[in-house]
Amino acid sequence: MKVLVINGPNLNMLGYRPKEHYGALTLDEINNYLLENSSSLELNFYQSNYEGDIVTEIQKAINNYDAIIINPAAYTHTSVAIRDALEMFRGIKVEVHLSHVDEREDFRRINYIRDVCDITFSGRQKDSYLDAVNYILNNK
Repeated sequence: MKVLVINGPNLNMLGYRPKEHYGALTLDEINNYLLENSSSLELNFYQSNYEGDIVTEIQKAINNYDAIIINPAAYTHTSVAIRDALEMFRGIKVEVHLSHVDEREDFRRINYIRDVCDITFSGRQKDSYLDAVNYILNNK
């Protein structure tokens, strides 16, 4: 199974961000953790700070991937465009967040992504991603 793991804005700066929300690992370390724990999946990773680039990557995935794991980061709360692109993707879609976004600031409770994804995992830092991988493995 081919899985595209998409990470949104500022996730390239993990390691510098508040550790109480995001943990101490860098994005590369999280990606390596996933590779070590999901050998039966073909994982490809993409990160961008730009909304349109993320939309384009989702569109390219439509006929090329079986599943998407997405941490849209701040775009979770603002991007109808990413939501609409995800809606077109017919494979498994899993939303992930390192922190418990629903328990944070009020503005983070707006979520444009959740209703077009099959499931959401949050608040378990790197293990939110591993939960997503396990969900895909159990639902292929």
